[in-house]
Order: sequence, then structure tokens, then C-alpha cells
Amino acid sequence: MLSQQTIQTIKATVPVLEQHGVEITTQFYKRLFEHHPELLNIFNHANQKKGRQQTALANTLYAAAQHIEQLEVLVPAVTQIAHKHRSLGVKKEHYPIVGEHLLAAMKEVLGEAATDEVIQAWGDAYGVIANIFIDVEESMYDEADWREFKPFIVSNKVKESAVITSFYLVAKDGQPAPSSKPGQYVTVKVKPEGEQYTSNRQYSLSSNQNEEYLRISVKKELNGKVSNYLHDDVKVGDEIEVSAPAGDFTLKQDSDSPAILISGGVGITPMMGMLHSIASANSSRKTAFIHACKNEQVQAFKQEASDLITAINGEIYTKYEDQSGRLSAEDLANFVNEDGEYYVCGPALFMKSVIAILSELGVPNEKIHFEFFGPAISFEQAENKVGI
Repeated sequence: MLSQQTIQTIKATVPVLEQHGVEITTQFYKRLFEHHPELLNIFNHANQKKGRQQTALANTLYAAAQHIEQLEVLVPAVTQIAHKHRSLGVKKEHYPIVGEHLLAAMKEVLGEAATDEVIQAWGDAYGVIANIFIDVEESMYDEADWREFKPFIVSNKVKESAVITSFYLVAKDGQPAPSSKPGQYVTVKVKPEGEQYTSNRQYSLSSNQNEEYLRISVKKELNGKVSNYLHDDVKVGDEIEVSAPAGDFTLKQDSDSPAILISGGVGITPMMGMLHSIASANSSRKTAFIHACKNEQVQAFKQEASDLITAINGEIYTKYEDQSGRLSAEDLANFVNEDGEYYVCGPALFMKSVIAILSELGVPNEKIHFEFFGPAISFEQAENKVGI
């Protein structure tokens, strides 16, 4: 329990964090990796270069300072981050290391403003917040089919479009594929030739729960170190390390509410998992599958999605940007249902546009579900990040 004096001191730092938060977290990661380079085996290097990880951490600190009296407000955000931490293999022993370098970064950036009182208050607050994360993550580890990573064999590679390839993964130990929920992701750990550290990337499961295999579908990104390695170098029969499925962007399977699945580009992957789940349940659930991409050449799962939608008598709508522009209010108005649940995934600007349109069409915020690829940042912040 934090003292009232500590709470008051933390709340007084809110304006400082709003102004200097990203500067503090940037210095923090610099210090962290200088003193503990082994942690580069956990963190996504691409998100570091783009500044997304720094921004996401700054957002978390700012939110913690704002709600220091009611930390339960942060539970949804903590849960989402904890899923990512668990899938990356973050351990409870990492938290004291993070706390040490975070407080040091505050002192370095804020200078005289980082009084002993401020640093002590944040040290106390960090301890409370870290314990919340540790408890949530440990419960997730306990529920997972295995801790950290497990070797899988690539049993098949299927080219789904000009830019997306599916990888079918079977457990090396011969055990069935892990339990998962439609919409979840796994973390893939690889070490391309010539790299000093391993690289971790999170990829959505693009098929329904299957006892034999996991399927991830990867877009080959321009200058994407891991996606290019998977596409060009990983062959059928090769071994890669995979985490147990994680993530809270999942289909409400116990609901009969209409499901409206809206995706842009590679954001189609979790939607395919959701669509497979609805179809395999022989459900009469009203379902619409809406997908936007640049053109037919880059469109993945065209026939597969069509077959699944036909099997459940659902609706499918595809829009090619090169031919008719981006999804509009006119397009989406045809799928508005007052009882519907809306699932949105794709590039940040795509999601920002779609969510704004749905809101304008009267869809309540609590009916709209979405998830960022990578660290959770605001749409406005995403617009300013290079390469997103």
C-alpha cells in the first residue's frame, strides 16, 4: 500500500512525464541494453528502432501516474501487456533490473527535478506496479501449455499471396498442438545467420484450434529481418522455437451476437482464426467478413475465406484500394447491426479510420474490439512512427 505522501508526489510528476516520458524511456532502454545486452534476446529490435517500445512504456508510466490512487483502472492494459510479456518469456527476475535502470534514467533526464523524494516515490510505486504484472504473468504461465519456448518443426509452407506465406508448425516432441482461442498469437524465436542475438516476433494464428498443427501466416515486410528470414531461408523440416498462444483480442465464442470481422492487409490473419472457429462450431451465428487490401495479388485466403463464409451462409465483402479506394462509411453501413460485435485488425491508420467510421455509424465503443501489431500506442502516435 502506497502512502498518501507517495501518491501525491507521483501525481505531481504527471506533467513532467507528459513532457519527458519518451525521453526517459529512450534513455532507460539505452542503459538497460548497455548493462544487460542479454535482454536483446527478448525485445523486438524493430520496435526499438521505430521508437514504438519507448512510446508504449512512456504511455504506461503516464497512465500509472494518472491513476496511482486507482491502479485497478489499469487492469485491461496490464492484461494486454502481460500477454505479450508471457509470450516473450519475460521473467519476474527481470523486474528489479528494469526498476533500477528506469529510476536511473529518470534521474539522468530530469536532473535537479528528480529529487530524492521523487525517486523514492517512484521506487515505491514501481514496486507495487511490478508486483501486479508479476502476479498476472505468473498466473498466465501457470495456465499455458508450457513456459517460454518449445521447439516446433515446419511441416509445410504455403504461399497465400504475393506477400503472405503460411507456416504449418508441429511440436517436435510429438505432442498435440496447444490450446488456443481464435484471434490469439504466438511468438516465434529465430536467430538468422550472422545475428548476435535471437529475434522474437508475434504472429497471429490464422487457423482454428487444431490438434495436429499451428498455422501462422507471415507477410514479407520490406527490410523485415525476421519475415524475410522466414520466407527465404526457413524450409520444410526446419526447427523454430514457439511460445504457447497468448493474447486477449479474441472472438467471443459463447455469444450469439453477429460477428463482423473487418481486416486490412495482413490483419486478415486473426480474422481467419475467428472465421474458422465460427465455421467449425456449425454455428448459425450471423457473420460478415470484410477485407481491404491493395489488390488481388496481395490478397491472402481469398478462396479459403469464401468457402468458410459460404458454409455458414455469411456475407463477404472485399475492397481493393487500387481499384476503388479505401473502406468508406458507405461500405460499412451495410454491415451495421445493433447487436453486432465488431473485430478490427490491420495497419494503425486503417484501424483508426475504420473505428472512426463505425463510431460515426452509431456503433458503441464497447462493441468494437481491436489490437495493434506490436506495442500498444495511440493511433496518433502510430502516425508519427517511421515504417508503420
